[in-house]
Amino acid sequence: MNVLLIRHAPAVRTGTGGVRDHDRPLTRRGRQRFRLAARGLARIAGRPDILLTSPLVRARDTAEIAAAAFKRVTPRIEPALGQDDVDVLVTALKKYRPDATVALVGHEPTLSGLLAHLLGMRDGDGRFAFKKCPGSSSGSSSPGSSGRSAHPDRGPIEAHARGRHPDLGPGSHC
Repeated sequence: MNVLLIRHAPAVRTGTGGVRDHDRPLTRRGRQRFRLAARGLARIAGRPDILLTSPLVRARDTAEIAAAAFKRVTPRIEPALGQDDVDVLVTALKKYRPDATVALVGHEPTLSGLLAHLLGMRDGDGRFAFKKCPGSSSGSSSPGSSGRSAHPDRGPIEAHARGRHPDLGPGSHC
């Protein structure tokens, strides 16, 4: 299985008056920046077979933007992406074909925890945390901690890890 991890785009701050955490929408700037990032991601990664999203509003909105960039893929809500439990998420992924490319739109620390798990790292290592970009009040998602892209033409996409993992079946990649 090929796994593409996407942290939700910048959302309004936690604690914004009258907005429950579950219902926090993307900021206008977050939408704009992610549209651009999603187009680049679609060029680099191609269209996934499956696009799964957390049920939280900010992730669902991010998944809709990603779906528009990928074309011909519809986001599906995966409740495990809204939980902070990597084992539940790994179990949920096992129902998809081992040769599928699955894009996941979710949250921290679940995404970095999943990446660490798939790479066989111990829990809480933190080396793969999806950090917000420096210089942005709400930030945008990107793997790594430098805030700078290894490839300037690729925007916030900084890392691509490739490896096999027994939890996702033969031929799995992350």
